[in-house]
Amino acid sequence: MSTAPRRIPLRVSNKKAFIWDVDDIATIRSKHRLCGVLSGTLPHLSQQNVFLGVPLVLMPEEVVLLVENELAVLVDDVKAHRQPTSEELEEWNLEQQEDIKRQMALLEVKGAKESANAGRAMSAEALMKRQAREAKRAAKAKLAETTGDPDSLGAMLAPEAGTPRPPPPRSQESTEIKAASFGHTVVIPASSSSLPWYDPSSASYSTIASAKAAGIWDYPSTLQERARCGVFRSLWEQGYFMGGGIKFGGDYLVYPGDPLRYHSHFAASVLDSPSSSLRPMEVVAHGRLGTATKKAHLLCCWDDDKKEVSYLTIEWAGFG
Repeated sequence: MSTAPRRIPLRVSNKKAFIWDVDDIATIRSKHRLCGVLSGTLPHLSQQNVFLGVPLVLMPEEVVLLVENELAVLVDDVKAHRQPTSEELEEWNLEQQEDIKRQMALLEVKGAKESANAGRAMSAEALMKRQAREAKRAAKAKLAETTGDPDSLGAMLAPEAGTPRPPPPRSQESTEIKAASFGHTVVIPASSSSLPWYDPSSASYSTIASAKAAGIWDYPSTLQERARCGVFRSLWEQGYFMGGGIKFGGDYLVYPGDPLRYHSHFAASVLDSPSSSLRPMEVVAHGRLGTATKKAHLLCCWDDDKKEVSYLTIEWAGFG
């Protein structure tokens, strides 16, 4: 008996779809040629604006393609977080308190070891200073015996100026106060799926129509959005990877392989109708910009009646 393949949960919030599971991110990239954009910050990374982490934000066209190909489901992430019961909250609080106690115990053990190591280091240093002082006093005593000067003997017996005195022993009370002042870490999982009150079963939608009816998704709803979805699917079915192309004057960047390994060959613009007008200056701008960035500009014309795409490439060439 064959089981249906697992569908990737796309958690929708504010009409945007996110993927929080790292394995799912790897799956859609390696198996389905969809990249998305990482949007999470990494607090301990110095260049966090360059190297972002989970969640992965998907373009609307990527979401539509995954759902229509029965590879993913849309999850209303707000409704999936039901109100926890008092027993669940009490159990969660107990787990947090136990985790804090474990952290405090580890910190106290670590602090005791560091204090012991510091004490041994200070004892060795104090011993060296004591030996130096005793050698100095012995030299002064020998000098006093030789010269018969009692002042030298008095100076020898007097304490040296600036000699540090050993610190008084710390009381048990101060030790307990320091132990109580230790901080602790509260671990919050990136994904809510581990929480007992997270239940996506009643808030999941396997089709775009059902998600629209539930009010969590509304793409595509216009001719331009249908054209973008149609062009995206057409290029994807030909084996290309796509990314955002606004920096290069288009709607998409079209890659022959994974963008981590290949440069894009095209900057693509979507025309929503065969009768769409295109000014001569736009043709010139697309051609010049594409050639300057070592790409060809791809005009993708969507026919909403035939559900077909026609393509035209523009490259700037020298004229004799």
